[in-house]
Amino acid sequence: MQTLTVLGATGSIGESTLDVVARHPDRFRVFALTGRSRIERLAEQCRQFRPRFAVVSDVLAAERLTALLDGGGVDTEVLMGEAQLAAVSAAPQVDAVMAAIVGAAGLGPTLAAARAGKRVLLANKEALVMAGALFMNAVDQAGATLLPIDSEHNAVFQALPAGYDRQPDGSGVARIVLTASGGPFRDRDPATLVDVTPEEACAHPNWSMGRKISVDSATMMNKGLEVIEAHWLFGAPAERIDVVVHRQSVIHSMVEYVDGSVVAQLGNPDMRTPIAHALAYPERIVSGVGPLDLCRIGRLDFEAPDLRRFPCLALAYAALRAGGGMPAVLNAANEIAVERFLAGRIGYGDIAGIIESVMNAMTGAGDGSLEEIEAVDAEARRRAIARVDAREVV
Repeated sequence: MQTLTVLGATGSIGESTLDVVARHPDRFRVFALTGRSRIERLAEQCRQFRPRFAVVSDVLAAERLTALLDGGGVDTEVLMGEAQLAAVSAAPQVDAVMAAIVGAAGLGPTLAAARAGKRVLLANKEALVMAGALFMNAVDQAGATLLPIDSEHNAVFQALPAGYDRQPDGSGVARIVLTASGGPFRDRDPATLVDVTPEEACAHPNWSMGRKISVDSATMMNKGLEVIEAHWLFGAPAERIDVVVHRQSVIHSMVEYVDGSVVAQLGNPDMRTPIAHALAYPERIVSGVGPLDLCRIGRLDFEAPDLRRFPCLALAYAALRAGGGMPAVLNAANEIAVERFLAGRIGYGDIAGIIESVMNAMTGAGDGSLEEIEAVDAEARRRAIARVDAREVV
């Protein structure tokens, strides 16, 4: 029996995690669930899984959740705030933590889980994008087990040689190839993207995701963040991490070896597959995902990403090569730009320009302690907000 905390339980990854957990009541027990805005859904999850704790962001959310659970026979204690997120991640009773809080808000509790030596199921890109060196040092020092949940990184993990220890040289690994669907605008003339609406940007052709990550997929920033994440997870430099557009989202990523072999992981585009893999690793369990029908799919297409259409991908590579705190700057500026785009305050075409201008203004950013990283993050957000105010169209 594995005891589990799910950070971000009401998001798409959290929901998929609990779907897999529900299929294996003999293997998993939920210790804590956390959520931010979908309080009614969190209450439903608490009734079904009966966690010891539920953590929300503020007093109003805590009062609402408490009222929804009152009298329902659910012995779940409602907590609130960042400190409690860290507490339920590092609690002695917890074996594994699904880190699925989107954005910089997930860094603190995910780092707490690593420092406590937990089995960390990492769906939060920002823990590595913002604080890669700090996070990986915490994993190593505490003896935590780190298992990637992103479909691309989980695919790479499955395709790497047994016992791989983040050292491409000597392992026979030549390069890592991350696949990308290309999002909703992969065939659209870049000149027409200026007038894209949030609804269009969120209409992903292959995956069902939250609005922020859907926009990141449309701009291909999500793939850029994954390149940075892959650097820390697998020890590969930028020049040995490639991205290819693969429309069908059937091959989730590949590892090329020095002998010319390429090992790929395939499956239907459903996040329950990597989640089930990480939950049960090194065993395999039923995920609820149907079998892959290659004859029905018929073909697998690949093409190089067009950086005119996806300038955010180029910015992410530049941030990785710059090092220091630049990936944190990239991430913070992107979060602000996407948030303001979804609110209708800037155009789709403004997103990359805002990110680039903030990066150019913060070339000396550092990445030492968590406090330094948080300071870089805050400064990048301040600068991004100022640039949004200067460009605002509404």
